[in-house]
Amino acid sequence: MSRKTGVAALATLKTGGNVVQAPAETLSVPRAAVVAIPDADLLTATGGALTAAGFTVHSAPDADALALELARNDPAVVLLDTRLAEGFTGEGTPVLLLVDLTDDFDLSRLEPWGAADYVSRSACAQELVHRVNTLIARSQERRRIRAEAESLRESLRSVSAAIRGTNSPQQMAGHLVRGFGEALGTDHVWFTTFQDPRVPRITSQWCRPGLSQLPDSLGSYEDAARDLAKCLWSEAEVLAVADHQAQPVSPLTEGLPDWLQLTGGCASVVVPVGDNESALGIIWIAQLDAPREWTRAEIALIQHVAGNLAHSLIQGHLISAQIQVLQQLRELDKAKTDFLATVNHELRTPLTSITAYLDMIRDGAGGPVPPGIESMMEVISRNSERLRRLIEDLLTVSQQDGSGRLHLKQVELGQVLRIVVAALRPLAEARNVVITGADAHEDVKIRADETQLEQVFTNIVANAIKFTPDGGRISIRVMLDPAAEANQTAVVRVADTGVGIPEQEISQVFSRFYRASNASSAAVPGSGLGLAIAHDIVQRHNGSLEMKSSLGAGTTVSVYLPVAGPQD
Repeated sequence: MSRKTGVAALATLKTGGNVVQAPAETLSVPRAAVVAIPDADLLTATGGALTAAGFTVHSAPDADALALELARNDPAVVLLDTRLAEGFTGEGTPVLLLVDLTDDFDLSRLEPWGAADYVSRSACAQELVHRVNTLIARSQERRRIRAEAESLRESLRSVSAAIRGTNSPQQMAGHLVRGFGEALGTDHVWFTTFQDPRVPRITSQWCRPGLSQLPDSLGSYEDAARDLAKCLWSEAEVLAVADHQAQPVSPLTEGLPDWLQLTGGCASVVVPVGDNESALGIIWIAQLDAPREWTRAEIALIQHVAGNLAHSLIQGHLISAQIQVLQQLRELDKAKTDFLATVNHELRTPLTSITAYLDMIRDGAGGPVPPGIESMMEVISRNSERLRRLIEDLLTVSQQDGSGRLHLKQVELGQVLRIVVAALRPLAEARNVVITGADAHEDVKIRADETQLEQVFTNIVANAIKFTPDGGRISIRVMLDPAAEANQTAVVRVADTGVGIPEQEISQVFSRFYRASNASSAAVPGSGLGLAIAHDIVQRHNGSLEMKSSLGAGTTVSVYLPVAGPQD
């Protein structure tokens, strides 16, 4: 700032332009002033003028004394001669600089000091006191504005935290309108989203106690609101109207009084809520009783919270959609489980009657069985047994989907496998398949559910028999896994010389109802549940089930089970 500019500014202050008057109540409160002037006569005169005006004056004739007085006291103002200004930093205290208007002094040095002004050294006592009081009042006003801005910032920070603290878009909107209304001290806050796949269509509002609620929708002003929001969002602006009667600036703001059914004027702020290139919604904040100038701090904070809202709405909508899908999947899974249990019951009852009457006919309850009928009865018996196994598999699936507990105890794996092989040996012999290794196992004991492990190995061995052609072999081996730490894992391997499984299908064979393509093409009977059930049971034991297969050469299934059993 040049000296000429400084003189012009001083003249403006003398004529009363833009002068902030000191509040009357502050003039009666004792205030401290540090006066730093190297000239003794001027120091005495200036101090006397301030003392007469009610100030407690601390005089400093040099820089050292100035530093000492500032350390001892907390002055309301510092009167500083330019000859002592070198090295002075301001420290947030209002500074009135005493200058010689005929000298050159870089008045731009006042800017970092914040509340600062200058006056001629030759100014009269009345003007000097007036300038001091004006400077103090201006400083107090700045502190008040800063305190209000910080309070607003803290309030809206809490609003943002509340918005981020929920996944419900409707609750987010409620936090926003209530938080804005209470923090800004307004009469109405109204928010709505537009039709957009990224956010749900919601509306929320808040009003000062004693006021009536606004309409639930913008009605005929919907298009104007959307257009205004798009325009504001593209320009990264808000529409702040200090007085609608004096400032009709858009179709929306001109029509707001009609929409609100208001006869008086009001001030408002229209804020777009958007993401990337498009607006998602609009916030309208209104003051009804009088015009209001919206500060830059208010606008900046409102925009910041609106940005947080947009991000949270998108995330919350995604999470809500995922939760809804998850809930639907759970309901479908429960319905499937209930259906399986019902089907199991409804099928088991007539099947029991069929097999019972079949046994009675074989025992001669209905008289001698004609020779040709025996083969028909064998077909009925074989398919009844097939249906029984399918029903049992369905029952197992429904039980595994529930919360059935494992009945754990010490189990000798070799004994379990001997029982399984003994039960399946007739089936293997009928297909001319040899099973080896069933009687040559290590004494490996684990903690497990014996009944369920029996079903696991029954399903695996039966599967091997089913897919091994005549003359094939199946070998079974039980051991402690040498690769496991301290041999804490038992492994059972069932290897066959069967048809094998296509490599690209191995990852799917443990899925329920899945059947390998070569099984379907060869018309090998089965439900596709055996390996899936075995896999589920092994997983419930905190184990794993692996399969290696070579098409046309055979398959090896390895079951890994923790010796200590599943952990609770």
